[in-house]
Amino acid sequence: MFTIPEQFSGATKANFEAQIAMITALTNKAFESVEKVVELNMTAAKASLEESTVAAKQLLSAKDPQEFFSLTTAQTKPTAEKALAYGRHLANIASTAQAEFTQVAETQIAETNRKVLSLIEEVTKNAPAGSENVVAMIKTAMGNANAGYEQLTKTTKQAVETMESNINTAANKFSEVSNKVSSVVKK
Repeated sequence: MFTIPEQFSGATKANFEAQIAMITALTNKAFESVEKVVELNMTAAKASLEESTVAAKQLLSAKDPQEFFSLTTAQTKPTAEKALAYGRHLANIASTAQAEFTQVAETQIAETNRKVLSLIEEVTKNAPAGSENVVAMIKTAMGNANAGYEQLTKTTKQAVETMESNINTAANKFSEVSNKVSSVVKK
């Protein structure tokens, strides 16, 4: 039979190890996301440089102002679409990272809660008579903490969904404006 201090010591050690594992997992996810953003930026920079060179050559070869403005207008829509695609890709990386962070944290918190409740149950078996109120208070506090975490998780997910929706709305509006400008210029 374990004594209560030994039980708490073992639980504290296990909790500390679990927190280190969670921090390591979150750090790895963060580095993976940063790598994706860097790769996206490098790809976008290379493509932009290549396209800018081609566009500059085309503009310099224009024979008159009408052709110059026509070429400039023709480049507007593809450039806008690429910017929108970049924004969507970046938002996707952020959304994926947030989902992965949430999943790691939820798994860790669920496991920690399970261990804490198990420890409380074990300790209450050996608790002196009359300590039922303290045990009930601890269980209530754990339940309230879990409810608070669930609300925070729900709010975070809603914020990410709102951000994605706003990005998509802005992208669609920008595309509509770009199409209207292109059609007006062509006339």
